[in-house]
Amino acid sequence: MSTIAKTVIATGVSSGLGFEAIKQLLQQAQPYKVILGARNTEATENAYSSLSFERSKHSLSVLPLELNNLKDVKSFAHQALGKLGDDSIDYLLLNAAISDPAQGPGPHGSKWSEILVVNHTSQHYLVHLLREKLTASKARLVFVSSGAVRNVPDPSVLDEDLLAGSGKDSMTSYPQSKFVALLAAHWWRRQLAGHCKVVAVSPGLIPTTGLQRGSKLSFPSAIMKDAKSVPEGAKSILEAFTRSDFPEDPEQIFLTSWGEWWPKDVYGLTLDEDLQNKWCQSREDIESEFGITA
Repeated sequence: MSTIAKTVIATGVSSGLGFEAIKQLLQQAQPYKVILGARNTEATENAYSSLSFERSKHSLSVLPLELNNLKDVKSFAHQALGKLGDDSIDYLLLNAAISDPAQGPGPHGSKWSEILVVNHTSQHYLVHLLREKLTASKARLVFVSSGAVRNVPDPSVLDEDLLAGSGKDSMTSYPQSKFVALLAAHWWRRQLAGHCKVVAVSPGLIPTTGLQRGSKLSFPSAIMKDAKSVPEGAKSILEAFTRSDFPEDPEQIFLTSWGEWWPKDVYGLTLDEDLQNKWCQSREDIESEFGITA
């Protein structure tokens, strides 16, 4: 086992499934240097300080990050790169998600609902900000996705449904936001081809996480029988860090919670390159839309 620490930058790991994934990572013999963003840095630092792991081997830094504010995302990226110094990025874990309905005004005056900004736009922007370092590092990008993307049969409605104040409930807006985030995973797969590996992974149905805060997500009993525990879901996420048996087809990037590469027909609508280009703005266009200056 290498004694050189592998580096991880992560979102959505201050509690629940993401926290458990990092907890499991810190139990490994391989040393890790983890840099994570959190809305409540004090609570997150306290949560990790309560864990038992070899602090002489692993290091963990908590930086402020509010994903509904893209200016905050830019600040986080700058601080994370500063923490890295000359070190490379081995893994970028994009796990953050909310399941709130698309109701009320958009964050910080955005025309888009908070669920789209948090689940897609902010993390897509973060990849832009880290792109040069990711490419130089030949990093692996892990997008935590969901089987819920299958619940978007008609992507043409996204333009209206994901607007702020559209009134769509969580059962509609959550799958739609994750669908757009999967479009981004495929977009980055194309953009970073030859430099970085991009993997989308489903942790499975985890009904006990904090994802349902503020939402009205509910699941039929037929689906609940396949529910997994938080430790099981976290293990599935970490599988995406180490799997090397990638299919020959570059579009087949989705790793299921039972350890198989999903057939493309399951998420075929997300393979539309025109749709990917539409929802995956350039860094310049994002900064212009959200009023972010150099």
